[in-house]
Amino acid sequence: MGQILHGSATTTEAVRRAIQHSQESLRALAKRYGINTKTVSKWKKRSSVADVPTGPKEPKSTVLSVEEEAIIVAFRKHTLLPLDDCLYALQATIPHLTRSSLHRCLQRHGISRLPDVEGDKPAKKKFKSYPIGYFHVDIAEVQTAEGKLYLYVAIDRTSKFAFVQLVKKTGRTSASAFLVALIEAVPYKIHTVLTDNGIQFTFPPRYADGPTARYMTHMFDMRCSENGIEHRLTKVKHPWTNGQVERMNRTIKEATVKRYHYDRHEQLETHLSDFINAYNFARRLKTLKGLTPYEFICKCWTNEPERFKIDPIHQMPGLNILGGAIKLIGFVGACPVGNRLSTVVQLTSLGMLCFFFLSIIAMVMHPRCAATWLPQMLRPPCSTGGAGLAHLAQVFQAAK
Repeated sequence: MGQILHGSATTTEAVRRAIQHSQESLRALAKRYGINTKTVSKWKKRSSVADVPTGPKEPKSTVLSVEEEAIIVAFRKHTLLPLDDCLYALQATIPHLTRSSLHRCLQRHGISRLPDVEGDKPAKKKFKSYPIGYFHVDIAEVQTAEGKLYLYVAIDRTSKFAFVQLVKKTGRTSASAFLVALIEAVPYKIHTVLTDNGIQFTFPPRYADGPTARYMTHMFDMRCSENGIEHRLTKVKHPWTNGQVERMNRTIKEATVKRYHYDRHEQLETHLSDFINAYNFARRLKTLKGLTPYEFICKCWTNEPERFKIDPIHQMPGLNILGGAIKLIGFVGACPVGNRLSTVVQLTSLGMLCFFFLSIIAMVMHPRCAATWLPQMLRPPCSTGGAGLAHLAQVFQAAK
């Protein structure tokens, strides 16, 4: 087997061995082999003729500091997230972190591979690619202290945009109303909806045949036909066909009802609204190459504007200045004013109220804020929050 030497080597293993066994002076050996006396001295002092590793004794990053590496290692060991998920979560704290530097850091600390807890898995087949507008729809049950609720969930197969709605009763009417709300909430055209064979979405098989079958149309199918949507059904007893929305149901439950207790339905609805907004506008997904669902939709708007009904930028959430001010107005109006409230507290409350009114005026005049709060306030109540002008009037009435 031949010798493998580094590119800058000036001696072979035989020359090094001869130098180590020779009794001649350094200068004589350097002249004989045509090398520097320092090289001769180096090999004289060594007991081996093999090359030693070059570089620092303890490998370290030239990009990450010791503290940043400690953060990365602790995060990986605590969460056991994949490489890309770690990257998306840590880039907010370490902006200069790249995928390659993160991978090298995990390799240095011996945690680049996650433990295989489920054994070898077969290779997953890729989903057939579709343009945006293909929604998977399903129903799940959730519980609060007040009782049971039904959760309608829809997720786009391509953009991963999610939409949910809580109802007290499930049936054809609520399923049709959910589809209408979904169409209004999505800025682009929906071309296909995939559901299971539940009675909320289609008639039972015994009604599919017979002389009157062609005269019967399910309410959900009617809404689909009115909006030019193709309604597809999963194969009977094959729930994994609708696996994307099944997985979304699990994600929602793990973040809400399986982790927290809710005394009222309103608490669950508020938390669910916050979670879905954070998912759509802030969660970066590996399947979208690090984009959020909203960012992916905006990218599709740039490439295929003909698929859209409105500009998705108009749906970007802005600063919630009005919401905070309205809550303050309600709080100040509910405070007892009289002998139990001192003059200092009254003046302080009045000053805070005036300050927030001035803040509202200043922020509303900003172009970006004006473009977001007005449509939100004029929009009718929807499944994920927002009470419109009627709620605003009630709050002002209660504050008087």
